[in-house]
Amino acid sequence: MTREEQDLTANTSGRERRREEQARPAVKVAADSATATLLHTVQRWTAHGWLRSLDEALVLFLHELDPSASPLVLLAAALASHQLGRGHVCLDLRATLAGSRFVLSLPPDAADQGSGAVEATPLPLPSELLANVSLPQWQGALLASALVAGEGKATQGGTPLVLQGDRLYLRRYWQHEQDVARAIGQRIDASGRLRAARTPAQDAALREALDVLFAPQGADAEGPDWQKMACALAATSAFAIITGGPGTGKTTTVVKLLALLQHMALQPDAASGKPARPLRICLAAPTGKAAARLTESIVQALGRISDAEMPHTPPVVMNGEARSLKQLIPAEAQTLHRLLGSRPESRHFRHNAQNPLALDVLVIDEASMVDLEMMAAVLTALPRDARLVLLGDKDQLASVEAGAVLGELCAQSERGLYWHETAHWLQQVTGQQVPAQLQDMAGKPLDQAVVMLRVSHRFHAQSGIGRLAREVNAGNGKAIKGLLKEQYPDVAAYAVPDITHSSLAQLVIDGGGKRFPESAQKQQGGPVGYGHYLQLLRAMPQEGGQAALDEWAHALLAAHSRFQVLCALRSGPWGVEGMNERIAQLLAHRDLIAHSSGWYAGRPVLVTRNDYSLKLMNGDIGITVEVPLHHQEPMAQSVRLQEVNHATNPLRGLRVVFATSEGLRWVLPSRLQAVETVYAMTIHKSQGSEFDHAAVVLPPQLSPIMTRELVYTGITRAKNWLTVVAGGTSSFAVLEQASNLQVKRASGLRQGEL
Repeated sequence: MTREEQDLTANTSGRERRREEQARPAVKVAADSATATLLHTVQRWTAHGWLRSLDEALVLFLHELDPSASPLVLLAAALASHQLGRGHVCLDLRATLAGSRFVLSLPPDAADQGSGAVEATPLPLPSELLANVSLPQWQGALLASALVAGEGKATQGGTPLVLQGDRLYLRRYWQHEQDVARAIGQRIDASGRLRAARTPAQDAALREALDVLFAPQGADAEGPDWQKMACALAATSAFAIITGGPGTGKTTTVVKLLALLQHMALQPDAASGKPARPLRICLAAPTGKAAARLTESIVQALGRISDAEMPHTPPVVMNGEARSLKQLIPAEAQTLHRLLGSRPESRHFRHNAQNPLALDVLVIDEASMVDLEMMAAVLTALPRDARLVLLGDKDQLASVEAGAVLGELCAQSERGLYWHETAHWLQQVTGQQVPAQLQDMAGKPLDQAVVMLRVSHRFHAQSGIGRLAREVNAGNGKAIKGLLKEQYPDVAAYAVPDITHSSLAQLVIDGGGKRFPESAQKQQGGPVGYGHYLQLLRAMPQEGGQAALDEWAHALLAAHSRFQVLCALRSGPWGVEGMNERIAQLLAHRDLIAHSSGWYAGRPVLVTRNDYSLKLMNGDIGITVEVPLHHQEPMAQSVRLQEVNHATNPLRGLRVVFATSEGLRWVLPSRLQAVETVYAMTIHKSQGSEFDHAAVVLPPQLSPIMTRELVYTGITRAKNWLTVVAGGTSSFAVLEQASNLQVKRASGLRQGEL
């Protein structure tokens, strides 16, 4: 039995189960026969890749717990576990009965369908097993089972399954959802009480500070200053969400918010008599790459703001040193796992309700990547009086694990749904008017804590990238088709018949610059391909010592980040595996790399698992370089490595160089146990990153994982130039089709008063 199954059933009461089994009438032979048939079907589904082995193991475990359990209960458990593996927190019974093929994605496209050569009979579909079952019947069978707790009884026992209306949960995830909803609800309630208790003098001081942080808008401003309103709401809330697309200013907003919070905390409070002290602020992100990106963005944002643009606050003496308000804003972010103190071989963390985090404010960036279980862990470890601010793009891909927390919490952010009293208060403290169409008394308390930044400062009105992202988000297939035919200075789109076509080589080596208008080719050096960083690779300094080598390495890593191929799929010729192999062959053919397999100078690698001993995080990208012998010893000392690689040349050795928040890391290839070549990466892996030029590669046929969120995420990784490659001869039909498929993860997070 796996740890996950043990966790799911750890609280099951054997005494209560035996008592219920004794009271239950004897099971008929027909029921045993139906159960045996169902168990055999689950076994066949697993053998053909329809279900995971984990799903089958759970069903067998539940059958052992209650041999008399109805086949409908065991089937529901199998499907609920299957859905969990697909990112859904629960099984939506109503939706499953209405259209199981779409809801469950069973059979999966790539699975063995049970052809005659393998099985004498075809595999039964879930829809066939549920053909004559109504929702009340299915709910009734579940509620009658000792394995399931229903409405109002979920907290009274330790059943492995929980039924809430038409949603069936595995208990652990039901508990996570309850914990998250309860914790957020408590913080929202506290925010309402705090805001209601504010005095006119406090609001006046808040407005004065906001006016310093935010310069008056010009006459050409596109609507109200949402950044200013976001700061006002978040500064007076225990819980707040700031969402928005690329370039809407989320990082700038949070820097000003933190300055505002520190300024407010350092004001004397005669009523409480407590001495003013700086807030303990932590910045975090779900992955190492996202944390590094947040650190970089915060540093850049702080560099754009002078002390004169901060509210006047007397210097604070800390450790004998006077610090300005700007210096009290932290710049370094860490991963959520490191913040909470992950324990090896365990799902639990060092920080929890009994050992809460020592902080006053927690900011989590790229919150769309935070799954339900992690969000529950964060909220459990967060002190009651601490503030939580979530940053992220609600339209990006959800977490790889179960749940789409940010997407659910921001489900109504487009509509605003601000109460009139919220809009009135915002006007008083910011001078900004919430548009009438975004005010609605039908809004919920959660809606008053969410602000959507609606103006992109990265993509101007004539930006093809910005327009394409908006049309994909809107699911407007016709507009997408017409847009790709237009000549935008920042977008190139064309079909590539197969991966051996010359246009692919032009793209990945030179950047396909000729596909862009001539004016775009001159901007910021024009779009580049991998030939750009590989040319710089040959310019390694032979003199100047470690300092010169470090300077060159920084430039090399920056040059590599200017271009990235992004794939929707992992396998197949148009997926990451096929594209990485093909690109390496093209580069070797041009003599830009020595060979296309194994370790070689120029090979870019992606870290796929956190390695705390090397201080490398999942998502970090490094470049393999061949270093002269006289450069090897200083680097070996810097990473405490003494091994010298003489495999190819006694005078040279290979190192992989990474840029981390602590500086460059020079690592021997033999020490990297979890890396993969990254000429191409999946769009999923690209979250939290941005590239001057991104090439999004679409396969010839639509895949179930290709959705609006996936395509939008890929498009918005491009900062200045975007190339959209349509594989095969289908042109851009796949892009249009994918934009009409939206991820809807089953959950009940917003079913309450949130």
